[in-house]
Amino acid sequence: MSDPIKHECGLAFIRLRKPFSYYQQKYGTVMYGLNKLYLLMEKQHNRGQDGAGIASVKLNVEPGYPFLHRLRSAAPQAIADIFRQVGEEVNELEKYQPDVKSHPGLLKGHLNFMGELLLGHLRYGTQGKNNVEFCHPFIKRNTIPARNLALAGNFNLVNTEELFDLVNINPGPFQKQSDLAAMMEVLHHFLVKEDEQSQTQLDVVSVLKKAARLFDGGYHIGGLIGNGDSFVMRDEHGIRPSYYYIDKDVIVAASERAAIRTTFNVGENEVKELMPGQALIVKANGDYSIEQILEPKERKACSFERIYFSRGNDEKIYKERSQLGYNLSDAVLKAIDYDLKNTIFSFIPNTAEVAFYGLLKGMEDYLNKIKVERILSWGKDYDEEKLSEMVNRKIRVEKIAIKDVKMRTFITEDASRNEMVQHVYDITYGTVRKGVDTLVVIDDSIVRGTTLKESIVTMLSRLEPKKIIIISSAPQIRYPDCYGIDMSKMGDFIAFRAAIELWKDKGQENCVDEIYHQCKELARTGQLNSENITKKLYKPFTAQQISDKIAQLITPEGLKVPVHVIYQTIESLHSACPTNTGDWYFTGDYPTNGGNKVVNKAFLNYMEGKNVRGY
Repeated sequence: MSDPIKHECGLAFIRLRKPFSYYQQKYGTVMYGLNKLYLLMEKQHNRGQDGAGIASVKLNVEPGYPFLHRLRSAAPQAIADIFRQVGEEVNELEKYQPDVKSHPGLLKGHLNFMGELLLGHLRYGTQGKNNVEFCHPFIKRNTIPARNLALAGNFNLVNTEELFDLVNINPGPFQKQSDLAAMMEVLHHFLVKEDEQSQTQLDVVSVLKKAARLFDGGYHIGGLIGNGDSFVMRDEHGIRPSYYYIDKDVIVAASERAAIRTTFNVGENEVKELMPGQALIVKANGDYSIEQILEPKERKACSFERIYFSRGNDEKIYKERSQLGYNLSDAVLKAIDYDLKNTIFSFIPNTAEVAFYGLLKGMEDYLNKIKVERILSWGKDYDEEKLSEMVNRKIRVEKIAIKDVKMRTFITEDASRNEMVQHVYDITYGTVRKGVDTLVVIDDSIVRGTTLKESIVTMLSRLEPKKIIIISSAPQIRYPDCYGIDMSKMGDFIAFRAAIELWKDKGQENCVDEIYHQCKELARTGQLNSENITKKLYKPFTAQQISDKIAQLITPEGLKVPVHVIYQTIESLHSACPTNTGDWYFTGDYPTNGGNKVVNKAFLNYMEGKNVRGY
């Protein structure tokens, strides 16, 4: 993605179902659980750059001894930092007991994170500051084991203020900045009540049903309870991804299917998807069940997971990203007037690479069709040279754009900084015939357009192509997200800015003011969540008009090379990614009422010059 956006936390949950001695005998190490937790987190490292954390619960601990432990880090390599500390603790034990790893009971008694229940988290900060206090898991401690809770998740809630009110808590400055704090308070509130009323075993299903019905947002959460129970749950729309794997040795859950497959070396069909509104409940004795906590609603799994967020080594995601590129073939062929001989194809490194292969296949299919038609039209009028020339025609592919990962913009002065930004991407000289070749470059999405204008288009123009065509494998991003992706300001979106410019071109800026006043009225009457009023901003314009205006906006002043932009359509997005139809950032159709509130608030903030979040 040329305009990087912060996004998507990652969750890792492991429940060991056997004694530690079993793993030592079968797998050769008593550290089996911690090793797998490390791998499961590293295989999802694409999901968190701001910090990480782990928690563990030990079963059957003698009264008076600690059973719940947590370690968090906001270091640049947070996962490595956490497990380095765990390793140092093991090394320290080995100084006094060299063969401590051969004594599972002894190691469990002295190593904090030698627990049967393990929870790991990778954090991308969409709310709160990027320091260790905001890293998951959060914990609640109590002298009664069943009232201890460790909680982590991949989510955002849009009704945190209401949640604090519901449990009669006046949040402090820290709690106000963290939706996990709100979720924790609500869950812990019902957990304590359940424990107070419970005569026998804790009813985790009852706790989740009472708490989850209050949450407005998309979430995939995991929790460890001090009595040995644990759970993983997904929101009723299935907005955030959730997968699990179970065998006789372990119960595992994570945010990505491929991470589980790689870590435990299992087949695709062995890893299951936790369906919308469901929870995986694991009792203290290792028994488990899949429970329907919330009635499932229309599935709105996040489409950005397939376009960009999740790792592409999942075979289904790989095929879908390839199909996204393939689906753009017809539009690209029309844009280049079917002139493949004078067109070079490339991609923005590195996340657009799979979609590029799909686009390339589309071009090859068209070229092969033309080859067959031409050869058939010759009849017998050809020789070896003529036939060879036709058969050997190929799509022209070059690695044009190269991201210089070493570049850091260390100068804050605007003029100098803009000059530095231009060089974040470099180009391959000598690949383009000046004034002859059209250059087609695919990106997985275009959010702000800033990097395109200030770096990529500027650099590509130095090759002096006849024309530059930028393709987005995602549709136009028009609306904020509020379910886990850090896109909450309307003014950041180039599609939104394009719509505003089109209103100005028509001399009808007053219409934008009218929409603003309608929004203000909804705010006055407490009805911001009733509808997405900002859809009216786009209604008069076709997608093509907005794309054309975006092309103007990303063209640096004075550039003589024509720039065109092609976006994926909503329909072709759904055909490529049929199971992930959550598309509110493209369509404005939010799965929960809280989404309408966020988008309207974001528009009000823009109109009132407030550079703050929409939630």
